Amino acid sequence: MISSWGNISTIKNTEEKNILWRDENDFFQKQPVLAYGNGRSYGDVCLNNNGVIIKTHQLNRFIYFDSQTGILVCESGCLLSDILSFAIFKGWTLPVVPGTQYVTVGGAIANDVHGKNHHMRGTFGCHVNRFALLRSTGELWECAPHQNAELFRATVGGIGLTGIILWAEIQLMPIKSDYLTVTTEPFYGIEKFIALSKDAEKTHEYTVAWLDCQSDRKNFARGLFSKANYHQEKLITKNDARKKLSVPINLPSMVLNRWTIRAFNQLYFYAGARNQSEKLVRANSFFFPLDAIHHWNRIYGSRGFYQYQCVVPMQNGDTVITNLLNTIVKSRQGSFLSVLKILGDKPSPGILSFPMPGITLALDFPNKGSETLALLNKLDDIVMNENGRVYLAKDTRLSKKQFAHYYGKAWENFSAYHDPGFSSSLIRRVM
Repeated sequence: MISSWGNISTIKNTEEKNILWRDENDFFQKQPVLAYGNGRSYGDVCLNNNGVIIKTHQLNRFIYFDSQTGILVCESGCLLSDILSFAIFKGWTLPVVPGTQYVTVGGAIANDVHGKNHHMRGTFGCHVNRFALLRSTGELWECAPHQNAELFRATVGGIGLTGIILWAEIQLMPIKSDYLTVTTEPFYGIEKFIALSKDAEKTHEYTVAWLDCQSDRKNFARGLFSKANYHQEKLITKNDARKKLSVPINLPSMVLNRWTIRAFNQLYFYAGARNQSEKLVRANSFFFPLDAIHHWNRIYGSRGFYQYQCVVPMQNGDTVITNLLNTIVKSRQGSFLSVLKILGDKPSPGILSFPMPGITLALDFPNKGSETLALLNKLDDIVMNENGRVYLAKDTRLSKKQFAHYYGKAWENFSAYHDPGFSSSLIRRVM
């Protein structure tokens, strides 16, 4: 049985195969197929019910690294954590990372992930020089921005539907330290968040905000805004060997309710508000705080959780995000983890890539069945009305109509490059 990280989507009637691109592969005789990295997508974008899953975890070798230029060639099953733990001791790091380091290079490209520095560096795909793509015909294509360029654009953010990425060449970013100088301050209201973000973007590589989406009245839309830069003095420490916390079993659903979420948010906000001095923080702690807890998704219990991430244009963005938060408060369904960021105007290379200039809001909702689905549909109504979109890497419930509204025009441009030998639970649901 395979499930994605949100534990909402689970597949059973699926054949699993491993791939070694160095060897002969016959899995295209049974279709549809889909490459599967480390399963950290929240929804069903990485699943292929009643199809064939091609696991890429054995494609885990570094092929080439130039310590002078920061160019790395590696296989697609390498985890970002593998690259980071190696590269920082050479004075390099990945220029863009998502909220977890436990995703594969292939998954990062296929979902064109973004991070806390989108206003500076764009998406992961902006730093991919080239890759090898195996199509269901058995043909191997080398793709780059100026070589088979349209297939390159279709594959970056193409959610695995153009073929299997076998290896990729990535341009790393130089650093002197694996620490960041981080400053955090409280804010009240989306307008204040936008002002803080715009000011920090001029001087800081990374900006992000934690948001209390359950607060109301005088505390409505309060949060903690953080800005950070890499520390400029040479300071590289050994890999952290401390034992991590772990959630061994799915917790009872009663653990996360609106009262416990409200209490957590209250404590978290005031703890952060009291500690506003500039701090040195290890990169892993800043970028991947949840990675410190093994199986943290089990906190939501056996019913799992929905992650909802949208982006809306900057014009009227404060009003739109405020409307979304009001809808959540009225629903009495709290989000345990709520993140707010500004996405910049650096174009994403992928046809189906999620980011666009605007404000992005990411939310986690414990699965309460139809009650939660009704809330998410209300959020979609607001986002669609403002010409925003949602992130397919985190979706597990969009309807055909909603998908067509968000990605219809992009899909028209993409469809010519969709390999018919590849499919997924997500794309069959929305097409």
